[in-house]
Amino acid sequence: MVMKQIALYGKGGIGKSTTSANLSAALSLQGLDILQIGCDPKRDSTRMLMHGSFIPTVMDLVRERGDAAISLPEIVYSGFNGVRCVEAGGPEPGVGCAGRGIIATFQLLEKFGALTGDVIVYDVLGDVVCGGFAMPMREGYAQEIYLVTSGELMSLYAANNICKAINRLSSRVKSKCRLAGVICNAKNQPREEELVAEFARRVNSSLVQFIPRDRVVQVAELNRQTVIEFDPGSAQAEHYRVLARRVMENTRFTIPTPLEIDDLEALAVEFM
Repeated sequence: MVMKQIALYGKGGIGKSTTSANLSAALSLQGLDILQIGCDPKRDSTRMLMHGSFIPTVMDLVRERGDAAISLPEIVYSGFNGVRCVEAGGPEPGVGCAGRGIIATFQLLEKFGALTGDVIVYDVLGDVVCGGFAMPMREGYAQEIYLVTSGELMSLYAANNICKAINRLSSRVKSKCRLAGVICNAKNQPREEELVAEFARRVNSSLVQFIPRDRVVQVAELNRQTVIEFDPGSAQAEHYRVLARRVMENTRFTIPTPLEIDDLEALAVEFM
């Protein structure tokens, strides 16, 4: 089996980390070896996989001791069902570039030969695509990009910006990134699934999975677990399992055609 390297990008607060953690959990239950790398300074990507624990971040360890003194067990932790968890972290608030944590993390994992597995899931902040946050795409790590969005305009705006980045980076020799699809993490907007599906179509992609809003997500997180672990028989857990199957079966990877802002706003108005 060829290793899949996928990245989930989306606006802060859209539920990207919840989606990533439940996706990783569902993939692990398919018997796959999963590595999830949190590429957000909030360092909460893997928390539910780690039963509520915030694991040490690569950037914190680098600041304390320098990268030469760090060992692999200090940055890679075993979470739910053996999912390997890493948090890049970021600088202290107001100081430095948040992307530095991502760069330092990849360099260390490569040094240890730890960028391995059946699937690597990169959970990346998508409000701003600065050099550091774009690195998983730019340097050929993340090859299949999934956009996590709702039907809200600012969420679609962030997703559209990621399309611009993929479009621009797809011509680089090192970059192998392509848009793999759109995941709608719903906010209970009117006609939300239709809107996000049409957005996906217009940017030359497709809606891979619609994940409805469900209270079980909050209940599971209060119990420090993914939905997959907390309530595997729930309808919500099944949505994540279907997403996992579709990700593994997906063969449609495209160069997106981002929308102009006027067209994006007109699309949102059309469905409201």
